[in-house]
Amino acid sequence: MNKLPQRCFYFFLGLAINSFGVAFITKSALGTSQISSIPYVFNLRFPHISFGMFTFIFNMIFILIQIAVLRKDFHPIQFLQIAANLLFSSLIDVSMYALSWFDPESLPLRLISLAVGCMILAVGISIEVAPDVIVVPGEGIVKAISWASHKEFGTVKLCFDVTLIVIAAVFSLLFFHRLRGLGIGTVVSAAAIGKLVSLVDHHFPLIQHIRRLTLKKDSAYSRAASAKHA
Repeated sequence: MNKLPQRCFYFFLGLAINSFGVAFITKSALGTSQISSIPYVFNLRFPHISFGMFTFIFNMIFILIQIAVLRKDFHPIQFLQIAANLLFSSLIDVSMYALSWFDPESLPLRLISLAVGCMILAVGISIEVAPDVIVVPGEGIVKAISWASHKEFGTVKLCFDVTLIVIAAVFSLLFFHRLRGLGIGTVVSAAAIGKLVSLVDHHFPLIQHIRRLTLKKDSAYSRAASAKHA
């Protein structure tokens, strides 16, 4: 347990890196990541409420759904998801502000922004998952639904991601009568990040160091994370 503070540090570091990855993907103007698609569409429609604030709101909905589904099986430590949500959502706004000067117009620059964002997000996810501390809200809700429905995590994850994109598309059409906030970048990030995470896991020495801090070599969360990024 004396290694828990270090594991928590790396978990929150991973979240911080993730926020910059999401910002780079979003700034490419080719479509944000699937998990951020609904908050971003709402932010485009209601710009007085920040992207990060909408992210916080929707992640809190994910946490409430977990509590409703799992009930007594929602362990108290998972309330740390709220702290993780607060940090991640706040840093999305910080990241978007830090990149406010970056507004690529040419397709090559936009593609570079998308690629950089995907790589940053992959590194962040690897660092976030390796400490085996808690799940983030977007993954926690998938695990909860998987547990309640007795379906494989990977299957539920795919259905969940598609559902998020469809909902975002519906709201985009309602708000703007066309697609905004979604695009080829959404598809590319969904398809590429899992493979990039695998590359980072195998070739980034820091990941192996973080994993050595964990008490359990093969926890349920680790298995779910592996299925997520397979």
